[in-house]
Amino acid sequence: MKRRLLTLAGMCLLVFILGGCQDAQKDAYGLAGKTHSAVVPSDRFSWWGQRHQKVLNEIADGDVDLIYVGDSITHGFENAGKEMWARYYTPRKAVNMGFGGDRTQHVLWRFDHGEIDGIRPKLAILMIGTNNSNGDDNTAEEIADGIKAICAEMRVKLPKTKILILAIFPRGEGPSAQREKNAQASKLASTIADGKHIFYLDINDKFLDANGNLPRDIMPDLLHPNEKGYKIWAEAIEPTVKELMGEK
Repeated sequence: MKRRLLTLAGMCLLVFILGGCQDAQKDAYGLAGKTHSAVVPSDRFSWWGQRHQKVLNEIADGDVDLIYVGDSITHGFENAGKEMWARYYTPRKAVNMGFGGDRTQHVLWRFDHGEIDGIRPKLAILMIGTNNSNGDDNTAEEIADGIKAICAEMRVKLPKTKILILAIFPRGEGPSAQREKNAQASKLASTIADGKHIFYLDINDKFLDANGNLPRDIMPDLLHPNEKGYKIWAEAIEPTVKELMGEK
C-alpha cells in the first residue's frame, strides 16, 4: 500500500511538473491568456478517432525516429504520396500523423491524448493551419498561435526532438486573401524558430509558376498535391531533413 501511494504521488508530481513546463513554454511563445479556438484542444468524429487509435498503435513500441504532423495534405502521403513516403520516410521509422480536415486545435487534442507519449523521435515535421484559415474562422495571428502552441507542447514532451515548421502551402489558383493569410500566419509562426530546437522552411515557391499561380498538374484541386507535388515536396526538404536527423 505504501509503495502504491508513493507511485501515485510520483505520478501526480510528474503531471504537476509537466503542466508547469507547458505553461512556461507557452508564455515564452506569447500565448499566455489566449483562449481562441486555434489554441483550445478539440476532438472530432468517428473515423478521426479510429485514425487516432491507429497512430497510438503505431507508436506503441516507441521505435519512432520521425513524425510528420499535419492535416489532409500530410495524410495524403498514404495515397498520392505513398511512393515518396516509401522512399524517404519508411526507412527512417516515420509515423504519419496527418489527419484530413485537422486544424491546430485538433493536433493539440491528439497530443494531449497520447500521440507523442513514449516516443523520442529525432525530428518532427509540422505543416498545419490551412483549415483554420477558412473564412473568418481564425486570423493569421490566431493560426500562428495554434502552430506555436503545438510546438510548445512538443518542446515539453519531446525535449530532444528537433522541430521543422513548414510554411503553410499555397492554395487556390492565384494570389488571394486566404493565401496571404496563410503566408502571414507562417511568417508569424516562424518567429519561434531558434536554429537550435525549432527550424523553419518555406518551399512554397517550388509549387508556383513564374506568375505566382498554382498549376493543376501539381495540385489538381488547388490544395492537395498529386504524385508530382509530393515528389517536389519530399525532394525540396530532403537536404534539411537529412541535416536535422544527423545523417551523413
